[in-house]
Amino acid sequence: MKFRPCIDIHNGQVKQIVGGSLDDDKGASENFVSILDGSYYGELYKKYGLNGGHIILLNKYGTPEYDADIRQARLALRAFPGGLQIGGGITDANATDCIKIGASHVIVTSFIFDEKGLSTDRLSKLVESVGREHIVIDLSCRRKGDDYYVVTNRWQTFTETKVNADLLEELSVYCDEYLIHGVDVEGKKQGVDERLLALIAQYEGLPVTYAGGIKDMSDIDTIDRVGRGRIDYTVGSALSIFGGNIDFDEVVNRNRCK
Repeated sequence: MKFRPCIDIHNGQVKQIVGGSLDDDKGASENFVSILDGSYYGELYKKYGLNGGHIILLNKYGTPEYDADIRQARLALRAFPGGLQIGGGITDANATDCIKIGASHVIVTSFIFDEKGLSTDRLSKLVESVGREHIVIDLSCRRKGDDYYVVTNRWQTFTETKVNADLLEELSVYCDEYLIHGVDVEGKKQGVDERLLALIAQYEGLPVTYAGGIKDMSDIDTIDRVGRGRIDYTVGSALSIFGGNIDFDEVVNRNRCK
């Protein structure tokens, strides 16, 4: 189990938001807005050797705000080339450019899922574009009834695709690892989604990173226990560098002991 850092960018600023609050018209509920730019966080993660973190662009592709997000992302990638992944508005058309500017992987959800489910044609095009070794599939999901379903369009639209071990096994031929956001708890700092973690832990293949709800170090212990030591994790709003109460150095030191 490893700590994977994050850089979330919205309206051209590094932020932490409540994930389920993101709305194209109304914006988002903000937990933290940084006065520092992407290069600071890229340099910080490089200093501590925190490879495999992710940059998430939260604005809609094709908007001026998205262009501002990209400018911030470039700063982070220049500071830590090859050390960070990037997601948000990624397609087969721009994925290669993202790798060229320093991302180790591209992270995709909305491009490969529509309301009905997975588009294997689009996913195959992405593989042709950058190779499966540069692809992270983001299975951001929300609970409906007893199941979890992939949500797209910055977590606003439910698909018909259920998240389970069978899905991860099926998609493993197309990607290098997975990122799974528990959107129902994302940014709320009220605890992790143990039910979702237990579901993910049934899969024993590619690396999986969980994001959502971590409030303190006990939640990291829970991920370790429920995830059987196999699930990596990211801490956002609760981390001290984003205004939270979990000490960044403590998380880094724990990571070194693993």
